[in-house]
Amino acid sequence: MEKSVAVAKALESIDEARVLSLVQEVCRIPSVLGDELAFAKYLVDVMNDSDFSDVRLQDVLPDRPNAIGELDFGAGPRVVLTGHLDTKPASIGWTVTEPFSGELIDGHVYGHGIMDMKAALVCQLVAAEAVRASGVPVAGRLAFAGVSDHMGDQIGSIRYFDEYSADLCVLGELSDNEIYLGHRGRYYFDVTAQGLSAHTCHKPIAVNANMLAAKAILELDASRLTPELQPWVRDLFGDETFMAPGRVYGGLPPGGPSMIPDECVIRVDCRPQPGVSVETVRAEVDRCLDAVRGADPRFKAAVELADVKAPYVADPQSLVVQTMVDAVRHVRGSEPPLKAAGWLGDTASFGDRIPTVIFGPGGEPVYCPNENLSVDDIIEATRVYTAFSTLALLG
Repeated sequence: MEKSVAVAKALESIDEARVLSLVQEVCRIPSVLGDELAFAKYLVDVMNDSDFSDVRLQDVLPDRPNAIGELDFGAGPRVVLTGHLDTKPASIGWTVTEPFSGELIDGHVYGHGIMDMKAALVCQLVAAEAVRASGVPVAGRLAFAGVSDHMGDQIGSIRYFDEYSADLCVLGELSDNEIYLGHRGRYYFDVTAQGLSAHTCHKPIAVNANMLAAKAILELDASRLTPELQPWVRDLFGDETFMAPGRVYGGLPPGGPSMIPDECVIRVDCRPQPGVSVETVRAEVDRCLDAVRGADPRFKAAVELADVKAPYVADPQSLVVQTMVDAVRHVRGSEPPLKAAGWLGDTASFGDRIPTVIFGPGGEPVYCPNENLSVDDIIEATRVYTAFSTLALLG
């Protein structure tokens, strides 16, 4: 069967009323990080009712499973559609409706976390159903993995891809329904400024660690690291490796004894482009701290690498990217641009071994009052997932 005919037949098989209804339903299920169980159970029920195979709650963390299942079309490639179950806490200030209402208002579905990424998960499931319903002669396995703990340590995606592999994968992170090749990474450095404690009445003999940390914060925030990058990576991600002193832990809690603190910890949040090593960023942190030390010889600090999440970028000419390009062409009839994200995706934990492209409905700003997605964007995402899955399994 010709690809264009097969894709057209699959697109005609999408149940648009079903995808909208399910999107509304999942918006009514809170799944803030640490509380993914109810949402996972719901998706498992949906897959069981739709006769997916190997449907189960995959153990990840206590009461925080993945929801997984697949459709078996015989021998062929294994294609995975995936995304995360967990969300950030609901924002205050909603006015149009309630955060977990799932209401359809003026052509938009409202719900906390709908963009990141409850709608995408539903679009992926309904796309899989459409491929099956079309009767198109595809071959292989089309798998779904709704994973937990994305906003923690990405243990859900790590657990899934430790057990299963994939020839092609789509991560449904919010990309405004554009093709994203990848995202920046995240390196956390904890800088502990070390002073000398004393009672506040003895200030002249103390060295206030909070004061030293403040000087380091200003220097770190002023960093403008522009490492060497491949030109095409620079074009996608920009010149600068962003660094920010994101959290500060220092001093004494209210209501306690009075003293000048001898320790203050700064968590430096670094967002490197693909190709920027931990060592390169650490050298920039050290340069900033050396500048503080040069201005104030009292400054002392210890530096610890607290967390590493790798950047990710797919080869624009890879099969997974070109299949997605072809899918978007079939849906829109035009050539799609290739873009990249600043946020961190689960591909930080599995992209080094699973060929993955990123595509999903919704974009910035996210996690704000009155979060919503248009019906048109939801339907288009479902159509693109359907076209991609069909093309990937046609061979």
